[in-house]
Amino acid sequence: MFRNALEPWHLLILGLVVILVFGSKKLPDTARSLGKSLRILKSETRAMKDEES
Repeated sequence: MFRNALEPWHLLILGLVVILVFGSKKLPDTARSLGKSLRILKSETRAMKDEES
């Protein structure tokens, strides 16, 4: 049913929709804040693993 569900042109269309919705000026700031959030999440999970040991 979902064989070959995600083709390369799907990703292209998704990228264009994201650019249209958020605008090209906000995308770098959004990506930067997402990266910071992921780094914080990673460090917190590492700290939780260290506490268990």
